[in-house]
Amino acid sequence: MSKWIIAGLWLFMLAMNTKAAEKALTIDNVVPNNMALAFANDANIYPDSSDFKVLNAVLMSNESGERWAVVTLKNQSSGRRTLTHKHLLALTANGQRIAPMKLSENFDGGETLSLTLAFGENKFPLLSVYTRN
Repeated sequence: MSKWIIAGLWLFMLAMNTKAAEKALTIDNVVPNNMALAFANDANIYPDSSDFKVLNAVLMSNESGERWAVVTLKNQSSGRRTLTHKHLLALTANGQRIAPMKLSENFDGGETLSLTLAFGENKFPLLSVYTRN
């Protein structure tokens, strides 16, 4: 009887480790910042105007199609500003624009911060993350 319990526990642990490995994020191939992308924006989707500038972004995904990015942003204003999900968009490989999950982060004037942002699940990888200032 104890052999069956031990075997069951071992199978359970193996299944949990396999599930955890599925969710692990990997860094996607880096797209150069100076690469010109010219997807049509027929729906006129733009981020809200802000004083934020994206300095760089590390784009990540997993086998489940989750899209994430570590984005370094600078508040170019001399005053305190709040970054929300409406100030950022990501461009996907099929030209779709998607906003990150809800966020609200305060920046002091001139402050630079790196944030890890979730963009949900998507079949296509992220190519860039940008603001409108």
